[in-house]
Amino acid sequence: MWTSIIMNNQITIVIILYEESESMVFKCLDNLQNFKIIIVDNAGNDLLKKKIEKKYDIYRYVLNPKNYGYSKAANQAIKISNTDFILMFQADGIIKQGDIFELLEAHKKYENTFITSPTYYDHNKDLSYNAGHFPEKNIKKNILNFNGDTCVETVLGSIIMFKKKDMIDIGLYDENFFLYFLDFDLCRRARKMKRSIIQVSKAKVVHAHGQIKVKNQLKKIYIRHFHLTFDELYYFFKVKKHEQIFQDLKKKVPKYIIKMIFNLIILRFSRVVYFVSKIMAFYKFNELFNKKKILNE
Repeated sequence: MWTSIIMNNQITIVIILYEESESMVFKCLDNLQNFKIIIVDNAGNDLLKKKIEKKYDIYRYVLNPKNYGYSKAANQAIKISNTDFILMFQADGIIKQGDIFELLEAHKKYENTFITSPTYYDHNKDLSYNAGHFPEKNIKKNILNFNGDTCVETVLGSIIMFKKKDMIDIGLYDENFFLYFLDFDLCRRARKMKRSIIQVSKAKVVHAHGQIKVKNQLKKIYIRHFHLTFDELYYFFKVKKHEQIFQDLKKKVPKYIIKMIFNLIILRFSRVVYFVSKIMAFYKFNELFNKKKILNE
């Protein structure tokens, strides 16, 4: 009982939703009932909100009028949190209370810690990917099997614990990132401030990687490929290594337009949406790049 009271006063769990199934969200919340919880729903699902609040004690529940993306929604929640620690948690994750406690203890134990992150397992209970290197190093993503807590370059942002004050001090998430690469960017900024990213061996979580929960297939294709393309370009722009990726995409745009038209004629709409997403991401980045270029002149 006392452990639950202490945890509730120290940790806020933040869950960002966008079209997750009701059963998935309920399964997630069943394991988190002893904690202060903030939910931000980028789908603005008022019916789901009513069902959740009827069954669970939710500290704050924010319905956004449109999909603001993960970064902006996370920043909304961080700002209204009133505990020292925050655990960002995706609804498709399953974690036990003791594992959350391990993350908290590790954060307090190690000096200069910015993030503690659990060890990931898939639904078959096999070890899965979490910690690794920054993407610009172009190193193969190997699953790292640590015997103890380990300081790493970067971790996936799906489930991470940090102090609210640290996130405010670092400037929160960069809201130009919508869904991808924001975890790499956050870890990079933290390490630049000589802060540590720790994967905690005893803290275990079951999580399915990279599965967008949107049911509409065309919408899912667009969200994934538009934001993956833009966010990758923006990340490499921030580390000043975007030029080759940008030029490669620029050369492909005319071909994408032709392929888009062809697939429209033969009514292959999934491919149409794919090419549209890549083209639109290119033009959005080009617009942002030109704005920043003007500001720097």
